[in-house]
Amino acid sequence: MIELNCLAMSVIRSGMRTSFCSFHLLKRAVCLGVAGLALTQAGLGAEGQWTSLFNGKDLDGWEQLNGLAKYSVEGECIVGRSVPNSPNSFLCTKKEYADFELEFEVKVDAALNSGVQIRSHSLPDYQKGRVHGYQVEIAVNGYSGGIYDEARRGKFLNDPDKPTPEIRQLVKDDQWAKYRVVCQGDHIQTWVNGVKVTDLHDGMTKSGFIGLQVHSVGARQDPLQARWRNLRLRELAS
Repeated sequence: MIELNCLAMSVIRSGMRTSFCSFHLLKRAVCLGVAGLALTQAGLGAEGQWTSLFNGKDLDGWEQLNGLAKYSVEGECIVGRSVPNSPNSFLCTKKEYADFELEFEVKVDAALNSGVQIRSHSLPDYQKGRVHGYQVEIAVNGYSGGIYDEARRGKFLNDPDKPTPEIRQLVKDDQWAKYRVVCQGDHIQTWVNGVKVTDLHDGMTKSGFIGLQVHSVGARQDPLQARWRNLRLRELAS
């Protein structure tokens, strides 16, 4: 009888040890899993909340740099209209951004070249304040989504530096086109209507403002226009 009791107690103690070990192994696994998830999130870069760049009412938070083009608010859009004998015009955010994801929709007249500046600057000691930096191209039958180095290197940074027939068809006259731009470190990517156009590395500029361009039209009297809507941005971790 004593031997049976001893055996029973041994089995109970063994079961308790097994349960105790299993609990601690489970606890350790959970802790490691949480730590691994945190490291993964840190490696991918934390994503901020989406912020609208346009309040839908006025141009608060924006300022015009260079040129004489007319910018106004019409309904849900920011509208830029060309004027004769003006250099390139830019409506720019007062805030600068470094690493971010930007989305917007745009509609542009076929005869007007346009673009959105990213990580750009206007400095008094650089060509008398001329806006310069990366420009995401907007053009019917052009290199829409390409990255042009405005007032600096003066060329497309894409390889190849000429648009394919598919890219030329991405932006159509009098139709909305949806753009997505991601800048993180020296990596710049763009999509137009879901088609990836740019995937390049260039570290010349790490931060700067966002700018809406109305290109010069020479002596042309009748106004050409570009419209932007649903401009939103979220900042990304470096």
